[in-house]
Amino acid sequence: MSISLVLFLVGLECVMLMSARELIRYVRENVVLTIVLQEETTADELTRMQRVISSAPYVLDFRYITKEEALQEHIDNLGEDPQKFLGYNPLTDAFEVHLNATYAQSDSVVQIEQQLLTLPYVNKVLYQEDVLKTLDKNLGEASLILLVIGLALLVIALVLISNTIQLQVYSKRFLINTMRLVGATPWVIKWPFIRRNILMGLEAAVVACGMLALAYYSCANRLGVMLFSLNTKNIVFLIAIIVLTGLIITFLASLAATNRYIRMKTNKLYEI
Repeated sequence: MSISLVLFLVGLECVMLMSARELIRYVRENVVLTIVLQEETTADELTRMQRVISSAPYVLDFRYITKEEALQEHIDNLGEDPQKFLGYNPLTDAFEVHLNATYAQSDSVVQIEQQLLTLPYVNKVLYQEDVLKTLDKNLGEASLILLVIGLALLVIALVLISNTIQLQVYSKRFLINTMRLVGATPWVIKWPFIRRNILMGLEAAVVACGMLALAYYSCANRLGVMLFSLNTKNIVFLIAIIVLTGLIITFLASLAATNRYIRMKTNKLYEI
C-alpha cells in the first residue's frame, strides 16, 4: 500500500501535467490572426488566398469574413455604424485564422505575418502582439514550475519506495548472508528479492491506477471537472508511466539493497 500511494502521487503529477498541456494547447489555439485583404481583391485572388490558408501547416481552422459581416460585427461590438457619417463601408474582406498550438508563439507569428504580407492581395495582418508575448512568458514559467514539481515528486517516490524495499530486504539480511556463505552466486541471491519486489511494484501500479480512475470519475461525476481528455492515447500514457515507474524503481531498489548485504561482512550485520 505504501508503494501504491507513492505511485498514486506520481500519477496525480502526470494528470496535472497532462491537464496543463491541454490547457496550454487550448489557450494557444484560441490565438486569432486576422488577415485583412486589399479593397480591390478579385474573386480569383480570394480563391487563391483560401487555398493558401487551407494548405498552410500553421492553420488550425479559419473563417472568411465579408466586408458586410465585418461591418455588422463592428456595429454589434461598438454600437455605431461608420456608414452613417462616412457614406460607405470602410471595412474590407478578411480571414480570421486560428493557429495550431505549436505555431502560436511570438517568433512564429512574426514569421507568418512576414510571409503573408508578401502576397499582393493582403493589406495587413492583425494580432494581439502584447497578449501573445505575455502568454509566452506566463506559459513558459508555468511549464517550468510544473516540471520542477514533477521532478521533486519523482525523487520523493524513489526515496520512499527504496526505503520500503530496503526495510523488507533488511529483515532477510541474515538469510542473504547464509546463502552467500554456502556458495550461492550473487545473482541467485538477488533474483528472488528482485522478482518478488517487481511483482509487488506491478500490483502497486494496478492499485494506483484504480485509485486514479476512481479519483477521475469522482471529479467528473460529482464536481463536473474533466482533468484531461479521456482518450486511448492519454490513458495508455498514464498507465505506462505508473507501471514503468513502479517496475523500474522496485527493480533498482531491490538490486541496490541486496548488493549492500551481499557485500557486507557477517560481523557488520549485527551492528546495523
